[in-house]
Amino acid sequence: MKAMDDRNLILIGMPGAGKSTVGRLLAQSLSLPFLDTDQLMEERWACSLQEIIDSEGLESFRLKEEETVLSLDVSSHVISTGGSVVYYPRAMGHLRDRGWILWLDLPLDELEKRLAHGVENRGLVRTPDQSIADLYQQRKPLYERYAQIRVDGVGKTDLQLVQEILKFLHQQGSIHGH
Repeated sequence: MKAMDDRNLILIGMPGAGKSTVGRLLAQSLSLPFLDTDQLMEERWACSLQEIIDSEGLESFRLKEEETVLSLDVSSHVISTGGSVVYYPRAMGHLRDRGWILWLDLPLDELEKRLAHGVENRGLVRTPDQSIADLYQQRKPLYERYAQIRVDGVGKTDLQLVQEILKFLHQQGSIHGH
């Protein structure tokens, strides 16, 4: 398949929704470059997301994340964003001006299963007393607000999600081919 225009495909969603994995697979399917904003942050500041949060605090992390997204000036890319990008209206406007915003929507119970191990070192933007359920309730309305398409992840593999996205893009005339 080949993309017909220069818009980016931007994946948003909760931590554990599969944005990076689905993004890589989608980029491969479309022969497009892949960018992960979490990875860009780690490269730019030469430390992990969790190290930024631990050493500089949530507010500094938020500023760095917003700055990273606002600095993106690419076209025809698949972009996986950090789960907290929806907190920044300027960043979301910047992304929307440059592409399709696709929300990988998984139910809370599935996210909690996926995040059951290793959540401490993941670089989650949350206060110490916030549970995954709290984060989900806080972010879900923001994902709904910014998404141009909701990709329902219930019971689907990463490859099935990619196929659903490709079908949507084909229907929109954004890609052609088989």
